[in-house]
Amino acid sequence: MKIRILESASQDLIDGFHFYDKQSVGLGSYFIDALFSDIDSLQIYAGIHSIYFGYHRMLSKRFPFAIYYKLSDTEALVYAILDCRRNPVWIKKQLR
Repeated sequence: MKIRILESASQDLIDGFHFYDKQSVGLGSYFIDALFSDIDSLQIYAGIHSIYFGYHRMLSKRFPFAIYYKLSDTEALVYAILDCRRNPVWIKKQLR
């Protein structure tokens, strides 16, 4: 299955990179690598995740982030990559 990361999700990755890189130099790069590893696993596991707010939600293995995606006939479309520590109302608003 092909995976497409939409612009909104790309910006979420950039924001997460900057947040973690401010915490410790190099942690931002580790964040990006970890999330791309999780996203790559959608080639095998796309569609098995529970649906929240109308999107499949896959939890990251190493960071408190969730990957929100939808399936089309030929690809998994990643719409958002959001911090699970945020208020669920904020998360729902981001997914609109």
